[in-house]
Amino acid sequence: MGNITASREQLRPDPRYGSLLASKFINCLMEDGKKSIAQNLFYKAMDIVAKKITETEPIEVFNRAIENVKPAVEVRSKRVGGAAYQVPMQVNRNRQQSLAIRWLLQAVREKKGRATFEKLAEEIIAAYKREGAAVTKRDNVHRMADANKAFAHFAW
Repeated sequence: MGNITASREQLRPDPRYGSLLASKFINCLMEDGKKSIAQNLFYKAMDIVAKKITETEPIEVFNRAIENVKPAVEVRSKRVGGAAYQVPMQVNRNRQQSLAIRWLLQAVREKKGRATFEKLAEEIIAAYKREGAAVTKRDNVHRMADANKAFAHFAW
């Protein structure tokens, strides 16, 4: 069975694209249980993406963007004899996805001054092109893991 959360079992594909990933993203975007608002934000953002990137389906752009933000390794603290080491570790698939979603949304929420769907569209396009705040975050995590690979033998 594995460690599957109920939300993973109950997740319905989203109405417009039939994508589970989009559905998950909308759920994470949602605040105070207002799903229709989150859905509208996401679809408005996707409309902007469709306008700006014409050669690819918007849902493909979104999937690519999430792929580009997913981290392969991260550092985790491990205490060994009184010292805490940052040990680089592989990230499992579910965690990769949730981190990617979290970082994208964090990047969107940190930007100020425009409508959320505009910021979201911008960040998705940026991530699709391997730039923007969320990708920077991933690169920093990778850099941290790289810098600490001397401690890799502590991995558990």
